[in-house]
Amino acid sequence: MKAEGAADDSERQREHLLWVLSGLTFLIFFQAYMVAPLIPRLSEVFGVSTQRVGLLVPAYLIPYGVATLFLGLLSDRIGRRPILLASLLTFIALTGLTATAKSASEMILWRLLTGLGASGVVPLALTLMGNLFPYEQRGRPLGWLFGAMAGGASFGAWGGVLLEPIIGWRTLFLGVAVFAAAVALLLLPYRRLLGIGKPQLSLSVGEVFAGYRDLLSTLRGVRTYCYVFINSVFHSGVFTWLGVYFSSNYGLGEWGIGLALLGYGIPGFLLGPVIGRAADRWGRRWLIPLGLGLAAVSGAALMLQPPLLVAALAVMILSLGYDMTQPLFAGVVTQLGGKRGGQAMGLNVFALFTGMGLGSLLFGEALRLGFPVALGLFAIVLLLAAVLAIPLFRSERPPRAAGG
Repeated sequence: MKAEGAADDSERQREHLLWVLSGLTFLIFFQAYMVAPLIPRLSEVFGVSTQRVGLLVPAYLIPYGVATLFLGLLSDRIGRRPILLASLLTFIALTGLTATAKSASEMILWRLLTGLGASGVVPLALTLMGNLFPYEQRGRPLGWLFGAMAGGASFGAWGGVLLEPIIGWRTLFLGVAVFAAAVALLLLPYRRLLGIGKPQLSLSVGEVFAGYRDLLSTLRGVRTYCYVFINSVFHSGVFTWLGVYFSSNYGLGEWGIGLALLGYGIPGFLLGPVIGRAADRWGRRWLIPLGLGLAAVSGAALMLQPPLLVAALAVMILSLGYDMTQPLFAGVVTQLGGKRGGQAMGLNVFALFTGMGLGSLLFGEALRLGFPVALGLFAIVLLLAAVLAIPLFRSERPPRAAGG
């Protein structure tokens, strides 16, 4: 009886930790995505061009992606808990300090530092799921975390548009810092769980490169990381420019654009854990190609410039495609890493965020040819990836099915 009670309590704590980490993930992605809608307003505030203020986005994303490589390695050496907590405290402090910026250059610097500081929270939360949950149960918790990412991204884009005229951009950053500090306090009862899975690996240069070589020496590893990158290029490219799409094609104002973008996070928010359970039960071999195909079809639908309600529905399907792929890739990565879970997930997040940055840039260049051409090109590439995913991911069956 005592053993059963202890097991129940441990499982309950594990679930509560998942909820807290999902809350922090939501806030981190909220502040990451609330910046883009603020670019016109910040351009007026600081008296500089929108191109100059637009540097706020890559100034955050690129350092974030690069830093994950090093923080993942460091967490393999000294453990997840100190890196995650230090990164979280740094994120809270720098997000609050961003509100003090008096020039565009100063704000760009704060965003760069925030990207470096925040980069240990979400990747290590994903890595912890590999330490806390067996592979056959990992889809659901990863679904929670990726649902929080999708929800935070969508609500951030909408919140930046809706709240800034009411409370001001400085209060937006301060508010995120305060909420993150409050949620961080909820981590304290689960400090022990944050310390699970500390392998104390060496950080010699040779072993670091050997770790990356091992991760990329198998078809499963190369295939998974390539699809993480391609998928993030597509979704970031399309999502980044959806505001301009709805403005130019449907004449929507800021509030209308925000509400249209809100649909991008709804499937992940509501269905993330459900999709994760489906992956645990039936495997990833069919869900991944289906998710890629749905995203490609939604891009093609937007290319046709359909009625507004149909376009809004296509945005929701686009989100569903993301939620059926990226969390499932992360589940595979948690198994690839073994004792080097932090390094494996760091490489995953590096591929994700560099893909996001490149996707936004490539789609922007393709827009010189117009939205139909840009959306068509992106949709064709992802549709080809979906077709190739059928044979490439056929081995991703449920563990029991794969074993028997």
